[in-house]
Amino acid sequence: MNIPKQTKRHCPRCNKHTPMKVSLNKARGRSTAHTMSRGATARLRLRGERRGHGNLGKYSKPPKPKMTGKKMTKKTDFRYACSVCGYTTTQKKGIRAKKVELV
Repeated sequence: MNIPKQTKRHCPRCNKHTPMKVSLNKARGRSTAHTMSRGATARLRLRGERRGHGNLGKYSKPPKPKMTGKKMTKKTDFRYACSVCGYTTTQKKGIRAKKVELV
């Protein structure tokens, strides 16, 4: 997947379309991106807010089949830096691609 090094996009700070420099960042995992996401419910349970009674219907059911295997591609994580004011915006959704090249 070839992507140009510079594109014209809307800058929220300048509030107009400006040429932006594209840079490719390493997509971060869920645990590094959101520090509270991992074990947040465990903390609530320790505080006594989410105690519940019994096994919460968890252990009375058969185990779900696990998805095995690794995904072949990683999602892209583009950063767009405005050439006028230098403000950096991130891409909203990542696109799955095996190989990304800035041309």
